[in-house]
Amino acid sequence: MGLSSDSAFLLKFICIVTLFSPIWAKTHHRTFIIQETPCTRLCNTKNILTVNGQYPGPTIYARNGDTVVVKVINLGNKNITLHWHGVNEPRNPWHDGPEYITQCPIKLGANFTQRIQFTEEEGTLWWHAHTDFDRATVHGAIVIHPRKGSTFPFPKPDKEVTLILGEWWNADVNDVLRKAQMTGGDVDPSDANTINGQPGDFLPCSQNDTFKVQVQQGKTYLLRMINAALSNEYFFAIASHRLTVVGKDGSYTKPYSTDYIMITPGQTMTLLLKADQLKNSSSPSRYYMAARPYNGNSLVPFDQTVATAILEYRTNMNTFSTMPLFASLPGIDDTNAATAFTNGLRSLASWDHPVDVPKTIDEHMYIAIAVNVVPCPGKFNCTGPSGNKLASSLNNASFENPPIDVLDAYHYSIPNVYTPDFPNKPPFFFNFTEDNIPSEFFLTQKSTKVKVLEYNTTVEIVFQGTNILGGENHPMHLHGHSFFVVGTGFGVFDKEKDPLSYNLVDPPYENTIGVPKNGWVAIRFKAANPGVWFMHCHFERHTIWGMDMVFITKNGNTTDGKMLPRPHDMPHC
Repeated sequence: MGLSSDSAFLLKFICIVTLFSPIWAKTHHRTFIIQETPCTRLCNTKNILTVNGQYPGPTIYARNGDTVVVKVINLGNKNITLHWHGVNEPRNPWHDGPEYITQCPIKLGANFTQRIQFTEEEGTLWWHAHTDFDRATVHGAIVIHPRKGSTFPFPKPDKEVTLILGEWWNADVNDVLRKAQMTGGDVDPSDANTINGQPGDFLPCSQNDTFKVQVQQGKTYLLRMINAALSNEYFFAIASHRLTVVGKDGSYTKPYSTDYIMITPGQTMTLLLKADQLKNSSSPSRYYMAARPYNGNSLVPFDQTVATAILEYRTNMNTFSTMPLFASLPGIDDTNAATAFTNGLRSLASWDHPVDVPKTIDEHMYIAIAVNVVPCPGKFNCTGPSGNKLASSLNNASFENPPIDVLDAYHYSIPNVYTPDFPNKPPFFFNFTEDNIPSEFFLTQKSTKVKVLEYNTTVEIVFQGTNILGGENHPMHLHGHSFFVVGTGFGVFDKEKDPLSYNLVDPPYENTIGVPKNGWVAIRFKAANPGVWFMHCHFERHTIWGMDMVFITKNGNTTDGKMLPRPHDMPHC
């Protein structure tokens, strides 16, 4: 029996409403109170900044399509902002969070309500402070489950566990920053690396609080990995267990089985763990999970401690006093291992999770990444190279925060806050990766340069690592967008040959990418999100030194292509 014309129209109308009005989506409300909290690590107690007294902070749970409204109340000891890392915030740069880019900091005693909308993100992301060194302790996970009525593109796991990698300083982290800013030298390395805020079994006064995960033989666990560290990339592994990568930066990947991962600051990964080692009564039941820093530059001081947590099988016997098996990890400077892991990542590129890689490019950018120096202010004795002050740059432009935020300056057309002349290429070319770069290339200049894009512009950026002052990996993060990582390699990028090897079929879709020491990475994205968007290295000291720039994407012609109105409660400078 066929449908009447009225019934057919009604069915079509219901389908259209379902497609464009997600009635299943929910709005969640959270309150985040910034406050000082006493915390003891490595035999010492100090006050740290936290959200709701938790370190790491509370997890935000949502589904793809949901909205989370967070009221941030600042009862801490300084001005602060919060950023929702990896969330595109379509048309809404007002709630993105980086200080002096999209807002002024939330002052002591004040509050600011931020709206987080999950439109395409699914998987693991995170939130963190975006002021000074505050994100060392002010951070937490964001878990985005599939839309209601859909499911994971892999068998549903039996349980989920969040693992946040980070660093701990015995000193106040902002005292560490102030010391570096006063001396012009590098930042003192952390005193311990951590897993969920705990150093683990091999650091002083830490063993009793080592983070533990209990598992059952035969079950599958979904691990949500986040690197919240300020300075360290990490190798991570679990003794005698393989891991399967199924997601990266809030997007699904092709299943990728591996003995270890390498994760840079800012990156997130979703992993599957099969608990399959308790094969009989004589099998070991305790295994170390371990995170060791990866650092390809011996000139940079860094914390070399190994953070540990413990995977424990549930058994009928009391085995909790037995020593866990050790995890096998690549060496601290094993670039081959880091490269091999990263090169194995691919987008899922399925019917339900397709990719749309820009094939035609409107704007080509070649960005040289460098650690530099600027002259030491006359009244100081700087401890940077040759008595100068350490700085950093993109295309030799070292970003300097303006006195008011760039977004307000753009919105109100306020002059003399920024200049729209960020260059598409370096001001001079040389062998960026040679061992002995002449010192005349060390100097940079401070500025507040932005790059203006027309709405829907397709952009390719080639990030070029340089060996100025001993190069290192640089985790580059773009706000307001995810991008396709279409190519990577070592040496100086060859614009004639290297694009021939681009992956335009299933490149990983990410928001933070590690540019290898003395190498390059090519990314592509469409500037379809109007607003002001920060791009920076996620090594926090490099961000503060100036390894940043800003994109301004103009409004499009339709309502859906224009920025949302300015909220009434934006913080004042």
